[in-house]
Amino acid sequence: MALNKPPTTYAEQLDLLKGRGLVVADEPFALHCLTHHNYYRLSAYRFTLTVRGAPDHFLPGTTFDQLWGLYCFDRQLRLLVTEAVKRLEISVRSRWAYVLAHAHGPQAYEDATVFRDPARHASSLAKLDEELNRSDEMFVKHYRTKYNMNRPPIWAAAEVMSFGLLGRFYENILRDRDRKEIARTYGLFPDTLKSLLEHSAYVRNLCAHHARLWNRRFTVTVKLPNHQPAGVIASLNPTEDRRLCNTLVLLAHIVDTVEPQNHWAHRVRALLHAQTVPVTSHMGFPTDWASRPVWALRAAVPPPTSPKGGAP
Repeated sequence: MALNKPPTTYAEQLDLLKGRGLVVADEPFALHCLTHHNYYRLSAYRFTLTVRGAPDHFLPGTTFDQLWGLYCFDRQLRLLVTEAVKRLEISVRSRWAYVLAHAHGPQAYEDATVFRDPARHASSLAKLDEELNRSDEMFVKHYRTKYNMNRPPIWAAAEVMSFGLLGRFYENILRDRDRKEIARTYGLFPDTLKSLLEHSAYVRNLCAHHARLWNRRFTVTVKLPNHQPAGVIASLNPTEDRRLCNTLVLLAHIVDTVEPQNHWAHRVRALLHAQTVPVTSHMGFPTDWASRPVWALRAAVPPPTSPKGGAP
């Protein structure tokens, strides 16, 4: 059935927002934002700025700059999360390849006896073959032409496989000691690392498709650690297991492990503090989040440039 609803112009879209009580001080700027960012996308950020139970009525005094500020905040948040997930992915690729190569040889990932479920291993291997065949990496061609190898050694194969596939290979490892050795790198138990890999791949996919991250309720959750590391445990909020807070805590821990001199958590804290409207409660943060271990040592920094000052 076709939708009997005509499209609206950018001016009509702006009038609709104003009619719902949004204060627009700079109409050309607002029209520019609507032109390049889609009314439907921007309007999704209105729900925390509207009257409870009446999502089409903005709270008195709410401005377009506040709405735009939330949108820009979420965009910056996605960049930070993507950056941290990359650190996790690259590190686990390295550790997975190293541990299995030293325990089972350079072609360990091809050996079904290294993995618990032969059918899942066969499926993962077939997926990897697809990724190898699509790859334009010179080292794939090098191993095939010089050594007549259909599949390169594990340390090279790890650089081609997708993050999701890496997680499936890790979860299917047969020996507990292999999985534990990899997970121990991050001070985590294998079940937590397995869950974090799956959750991080899901979250990065949201970021890659520019989906709203800030006040989303996740459908793929992460299994929270309950014994270690102590600073992480003390910073989590188990009552909000579908919100972003716990993801950020775990990623901060991962980045600290992979790159000890990093400023990632510092930048997250600064971004949260710079917002002019409340954001942390919609991400599952407890009210005392800033004093908890993962964030407490990150002193406040000057706020970033005003959202309106940046390019839309």
